[in-house]
Amino acid sequence: MIKVLISGGGGLLGQYLNIKLSKEFDILTLYHSNPGNCSKFNSQKIDLTNNKSTIDTLNKFKPDVVIHLASISNTALADKLDRSYINQVNIEATKFIADWCGINNTKIIFTSTDLVYKGNFSSMLKENAPVEPLSYYAESKLIGEEKIKELTDNYIILRTSLLYGIPLSNNGCFFKTMYDNLKEGKKVKLFNDQFRTPLSLLEASRIIKELISKDIKEEIINFGGIERISRLKLGEILCEEATLNKSLIESISMDDIDFKYKVKDVSMDTSKLDDLGIKRLDVRESIREIF
Repeated sequence: MIKVLISGGGGLLGQYLNIKLSKEFDILTLYHSNPGNCSKFNSQKIDLTNNKSTIDTLNKFKPDVVIHLASISNTALADKLDRSYINQVNIEATKFIADWCGINNTKIIFTSTDLVYKGNFSSMLKENAPVEPLSYYAESKLIGEEKIKELTDNYIILRTSLLYGIPLSNNGCFFKTMYDNLKEGKKVKLFNDQFRTPLSLLEASRIIKELISKDIKEEIINFGGIERISRLKLGEILCEEATLNKSLIESISMDDIDFKYKVKDVSMDTSKLDDLGIKRLDVRESIREIF
């Protein structure tokens, strides 16, 4: 049985992976402060900035695949934290794990972000599109990508789009907040001019399961859905499929809000997933599956 180590197992995607991968693989799922559903599986609390603890865990479990999800992944939170700490978590821990994977010929699957792209071209971005991260969070993920490429050739880097679905514990999630507010009859403001290629958490976990078994390496893959879509349209489809009041949605422009990082379009060309034989649902079908 393939042995898979999941870092960030208590996170939004990690908890879905715990369920999906444990059905077929021997997993060890790691968490830091939020265990989520990790206690239901072979799991361990760990601080990945502690190199001794990390290497002891890796050497003891000896994974065939490491899925490295753990990071400071909230842009606003990253702006509030000291950069040296972000470096430790998002860069140095990634570098240390990648080095171990390179030495041991272990596949590493790393979740990066679509926010590394320059964006705002109003076209679907391929993996070779220009990169120009605006936030330090996105910059740290891009540096993490580079460290992995320097230290091993047995990697898959997933530039992850907006993930949506229902969290399995108390993780924050744009989609769940939107759903709860609409369900409670509260108005929701959604951007009509910010475009992504969103992917459901259910689909994301299925795709990663497929990638584990494929004989591919040295790949950067746009990890998203099949549709370029605004948050407004996503909310409208949610209302239609979950029988919610669409009139509660207020369409707004990003220019109406004063915030730091106005990335209007990082929609990605995800045809590489198609080329790998990985099928995906459209947004409407995915929301039906969620509910």
